Amino acid sequence: MSKGLIHHIEIYVANLKDSIDFWGWLLEELGYEVFQTWELVKSWKLGESYIVFVQAEERFLDVPYHRCRVGLNHLAFHAESREQVDEITKELKQKGVNILYSDEHPFAGGEGYYTVYFEDPDRIKVELVAPK
Repeated sequence: MSKGLIHHIEIYVANLKDSIDFWGWLLEELGYEVFQTWELVKSWKLGESYIVFVQAEERFLDVPYHRCRVGLNHLAFHAESREQVDEITKELKQKGVNILYSDEHPFAGGEGYYTVYFEDPDRIKVELVAPK
């Protein structure tokens, strides 16, 4: 039994195609595999946990996401190594993804952390952290 582990995370997105393009390559780089695909839903799974992206209804798109409001601030993932953080950072830059705290990169997480912070298409902050 996996008592206490996260079963799944479900994120509503403004544009499912953009989110699939962004998250698909990243999650697959981290070892996730496509899990479910429906017309307005796509998910990736790693072990017993999965992440689901759902197209938000038009009537709920008038207020965009902001990580400083009540709710989710960011998602942080373990990287395999510092080299993987560097490789993914390079890919993010090639894709034109906004790298956060670039003036402190790769140590923006504080002493002892080797990480990259960036934003998904809805500006959800994502963090990739190398092992210490």
